[in-house]
Amino acid sequence: MTLLSQGFRPFFLGAALWAAAAIALWIAILTTGMMPPSGFPPLLWHIHAMLFGFVPAAVAGFLLTAIPNWTGRPPVRGALLGLLVELWAMGRIASFVSADIPPWLAITADAAFLFALAAVIARELIASGNRRNFVIIVPVAVLAIANLMMDLSLEGYPSLAGDGWRLGLAATLVLVSVIGGRIVPAFTRNWLTARRTTALPAPPDMLDRASLGVLHVALIVWVFLPDARLTGLALLCGGALNLWRLARWRAVAARTEPLLLVLHIGYGWLSLGVAFLGLSLIEPALPTSAAIHALTVGAIGTMILAVMTRVTRGHTGHELAADRLTTSIYVLIFLAAAARIAAEFAGRWYERTLLVAAAAWIGAFALFLLRYAPLMLRPRRQG
Repeated sequence: MTLLSQGFRPFFLGAALWAAAAIALWIAILTTGMMPPSGFPPLLWHIHAMLFGFVPAAVAGFLLTAIPNWTGRPPVRGALLGLLVELWAMGRIASFVSADIPPWLAITADAAFLFALAAVIARELIASGNRRNFVIIVPVAVLAIANLMMDLSLEGYPSLAGDGWRLGLAATLVLVSVIGGRIVPAFTRNWLTARRTTALPAPPDMLDRASLGVLHVALIVWVFLPDARLTGLALLCGGALNLWRLARWRAVAARTEPLLLVLHIGYGWLSLGVAFLGLSLIEPALPTSAAIHALTVGAIGTMILAVMTRVTRGHTGHELAADRLTTSIYVLIFLAAAARIAAEFAGRWYERTLLVAAAAWIGAFALFLLRYAPLMLRPRRQG
């Protein structure tokens, strides 16, 4: 069965469907006052749906497709892949109706997927002896623990909810920084080399390691000390170092290819979002929510769409170049991020600006499904 032949096919479809549906539900909740049958308060349901529903599906699709290239082992497919997809879907349903089922059942159903995914990834890497990529297991396992922490708030531990979503966001940003730090300069280097350009992205060096080290430590500190001014300074340093890191990857030289440029834009959102989060802790007049959405809608949303479009094109035998629909996807996600941040400063125009952001987000993922679902449902093109 084509759909279960590689991880990106079912999980990228699921991620895009849930990204659009969950935001449509969230806007309906905000505008009508409807209460979902979830044990989470509406805002926490929204956070959980995106951070532990949408993001893990995209992460699973990418890692289950990339790991065979790292290990030389056959891809996870068939029954095992189908089981992982079912666990993910079961978690979305259990979380949404958690007020109507026993808390232990909701927690078990929702937590199962990420722990299973971490176990499958660990099995593949350990079986191949691929030590270089063992580090990838850590943020996936942390994401699973963070999800469980948030789920436990359903069982009478409400204080865990905040720590859980911050830990989940930090783990996701660590994944973006590590994977982005590999693929953005590497893909740029390959593209420029094919065009016989001699000025290439800087190779990994001490600056890269320092940038990641400061960023990761700052994010961990933020999880547990989210209001401290020193945390803000650490985040500001981490954002500035990663912006400097990004500047060495030759984005301007790659500006004519949207499929490549969007990766640089996504990493730029990460760097600026972390710095903005730091500034919001130092200057209370700056809304922290705007910084959070620069990181979630901007960095995570952009990088996920950038990777999903590129991986799908490459693994279905299509040219690694953006067509008009793909470029439109990137424009929409940029508009969604910009509008969502602007909403925090829009005053009486807040709701209208929020609706613009939601419409752009839903449009980006709906357009992804329109353009790429047919590719994922068909076998790879020959030749």
